[in-house]
Amino acid sequence: MKKKSFKEKYNIKWIVLISIWTFLMAIVFTVVSERLVENLNVFMSFIVLLSIVLIGIVFDVIGIAVATGGEQVFHSMASNRIKEARHAIKLVRNASQVSNFCNDVIGDISGIISGAISTNIMFNVITIYKDLNGVVLSILLTSLVASLTVGGKAFGKDLGMNYNEEIIFFVSKILYFLDEKFGINLLKDKKDIKEKKDKKMRKNNKEK
Repeated sequence: MKKKSFKEKYNIKWIVLISIWTFLMAIVFTVVSERLVENLNVFMSFIVLLSIVLIGIVFDVIGIAVATGGEQVFHSMASNRIKEARHAIKLVRNASQVSNFCNDVIGDISGIISGAISTNIMFNVITIYKDLNGVVLSILLTSLVASLTVGGKAFGKDLGMNYNEEIIFFVSKILYFLDEKFGINLLKDKKDIKEKKDKKMRKNNKEK
């Protein structure tokens, strides 16, 4: 049996690409969220904070579902001409990249953003209520965010593992919608590339 090369064993292209994308996304989302929170009161800032934590949990559920899901049920759907099934199969086949993006990239970015927003909320509260102890408030707010994140992800892991097929199929519906309505194909495979080439060739033949 032929051993896989280093490049085949480890997707270097994906690792480099996702590292760059994470760096850029972290900068953009952190700046945008901080600018947004600056113009909001404490209550609305806290709502934004909870929303960021929730986004991290939701993507963690998707990552777990894809990592633990199988292709068989979606092949059956595809044989019954259920259009979304093809996207579901691509999700499972790209489980490593999908789970990396959902669990690590979005998870880490949401953690960074929630930390930045927490700091902003703390300073706003101290500005309004000057008698409050900033250190105690910081500890309480950080602990609250951590407990919500960890508790939410613990629940989400069970959800993702127990309902992986349903979650994968739901996500595949979103991917199918983006592909059909806007031509956005987030998970391209060899068949997609071939279809694109064939479509381009047919277009060129018509023009001739």
